[in-house]
Amino acid sequence: MVNDASTQNSALAGLLLDQYAGRIARSKRPYLLGISGLQGSGKSTLARELKAQAEARGLPTEVLSLDDFYYSRSEREVLAQQVHPLLRTRGVPGTHEIELLMSVLAALPQASDKLPVSYPRFDKGRDTRMPPSRWPKVTRPPKLVILEGWALGIKPQTQAQLDVPVNDLERTEDPEGTWRHWVNKQLRGYQPLWRKLDALVVLQAPDWAVVQKWRSQQEAELLARHAPLAMDAEAMVRFLAHFERLSRHALATLPAQADSCVEYDTQRHVTGLSHF
Repeated sequence: MVNDASTQNSALAGLLLDQYAGRIARSKRPYLLGISGLQGSGKSTLARELKAQAEARGLPTEVLSLDDFYYSRSEREVLAQQVHPLLRTRGVPGTHEIELLMSVLAALPQASDKLPVSYPRFDKGRDTRMPPSRWPKVTRPPKLVILEGWALGIKPQTQAQLDVPVNDLERTEDPEGTWRHWVNKQLRGYQPLWRKLDALVVLQAPDWAVVQKWRSQQEAELLARHAPLAMDAEAMVRFLAHFERLSRHALATLPAQADSCVEYDTQRHVTGLSHF
């Protein structure tokens, strides 16, 4: 694979579309392709490139992001008060409105000018949803739907795995394991969505330390642009600690569940592409 990021993404998107084009063409309903990758792995960029190339091949395509279905800040505040304070932070299973995502997927095959299908947009700069007036509207049935998200395909952990804290955040702010057991229980409710995926593409980072570095680089760029709510290094470390448990679990388990696995080195260069 080439090293230039845009050229690499273009080539990768082409290879993936070649792999799934026949299945997409034969599908009687919108083909649902999942892209799973941890923070900073380039899911959104690859999804955009896949859409552009699919449209160029005459395949009407929509991209949905799991991130856009986060509950609003006020809804997460309710969860923080009723369940556990750590649920103020978006990201983990239980902080997405999965029922809304499922309803959008169900409605897309009938999308039309008379019956447009709208779906939310989440403003990470303000840490809440955009008003419905700014939600995208789909007015044609797509042939391909790309769903991207950091947690896509992850299965719940065992009770034994939940017993041992993975970092200081869990040791000091979730000593009884209330938060992580609740999150794990919510993850079970995501499995019907995972089963709807016609194929799962996994973007596999080398390890958790690299994921932390990639995500921190993204936040540093936001800080440099004076983006609202951009996090400094200390806040970033705490934020990422919310994801560490399931990120490590994903790194260990998702390649075995993938239909296609893209392997990256520490510089985000593709070092391998396997189909199963």
